[in-house]
Amino acid sequence: MDEVFKALADPSRRHLLDSLNRRNGQTLRELCSGLGMARQSVSKHLMVLEAAGLVSTTWRGREKLHHLDVAPVNAIADRWISRYDRRHVQALADLKTTLEGAPMGFVYTTYIATTPEKLWRALTDPAFTSRYWGVELDTDWTAGAPVTWRVGDLSITDPEQVVLEAVPHRRLSYTWHTFTPEFAQRYDFSAEWLERVTRESRSRVTFEIEQSGSLVKLTVIHDGFDEGSTIREQVSQGWPSILSSLKTYLETGTPLPAQ
Repeated sequence: MDEVFKALADPSRRHLLDSLNRRNGQTLRELCSGLGMARQSVSKHLMVLEAAGLVSTTWRGREKLHHLDVAPVNAIADRWISRYDRRHVQALADLKTTLEGAPMGFVYTTYIATTPEKLWRALTDPAFTSRYWGVELDTDWTAGAPVTWRVGDLSITDPEQVVLEAVPHRRLSYTWHTFTPEFAQRYDFSAEWLERVTRESRSRVTFEIEQSGSLVKLTVIHDGFDEGSTIREQVSQGWPSILSSLKTYLETGTPLPAQ
């Protein structure tokens, strides 16, 4: 937590976070040009932000992309703002609200004691996903292939529900599932909710897998949301528990108890 406070104390680093909040997934060159800062200075600031967990990175070919991660700010806000006079920490509260309101999406990063091969299987094999997630994804995992979501006896298919990219043991991306009347009924969502979410743009989720010493770094990027998206708010609350269950399952053989 001290590292997060240190990172946020510098106005240049706050400007970098603001830039990523406006447009996530920027390269070092893009961040430099957008802020008028020297490349070396931006690079040093990004190292501090990454060490604090406020920024995570992925690779697109030879380009290194930087993503905003709001989880550390949320943790500070939850611990401190709820316990002390909000008037004295309004600046932090405003920052939390601003970052949470980013329309593009969000990024989660975790480190798992496993191998890229086992993690890939855990993300793609229905026998595995059903254990820690309660969902089975039926597809052949080739780009453009349809993905059928199965939750118990509920089956969800749609022509736009497809695999976007699949590089075994490295990168996986697919469009997020379709919200059907059957899904809404199963989980007791109202007809009004269903009408609202079906008007939203389809989002996508991407998994980046990278060896990091004896651990495997998993970065989850869920983006493509509309501003003020209802789905974004809901899935952002679900991913932390899914990833915690995935990590526990791979490291111990037993997933977390169902919530």
